[in-house]
Amino acid sequence: MHNLRNDSGSITAFVVMLTMTFVACAGLAVDGGRMVAAKVQLADQAENAARAGTQEITGLRTGDPQVDVERAISTAQDFMTRHEIHGQVVATSSEVTVTTSRVVSMSLLSLFGVGSRLVTAQRSARPVTAP
Repeated sequence: MHNLRNDSGSITAFVVMLTMTFVACAGLAVDGGRMVAAKVQLADQAENAARAGTQEITGLRTGDPQVDVERAISTAQDFMTRHEIHGQVVATSSEVTVTTSRVVSMSLLSLFGVGSRLVTAQRSARPVTAP
């Protein structure tokens, strides 16, 4: 007959380690998914703001269409303000570029010392003119 006193507690350490592994995997899935979703949303917002700014075109009647830089920046920033988007707008006579960012806090991975992460996205838009 085996002496049960020698095995006491050995299964507890195994269960604790297995539980920690499952929580870490769940954290990667949940928090990783939140970061991917934030990146996709930021990219969409940046693209929409850049498109709004690119609509500010001058010189169509003269045959030399160009982005009105000041109005494009203003329009893109107004779009971002209306939609509570934080970021920067840069424009040239041929392109509007918007960079957005957001801090994503970790829920499960914070248990393992992983803090918040900054997620950014940058999109550009150019006006399309008929040939």
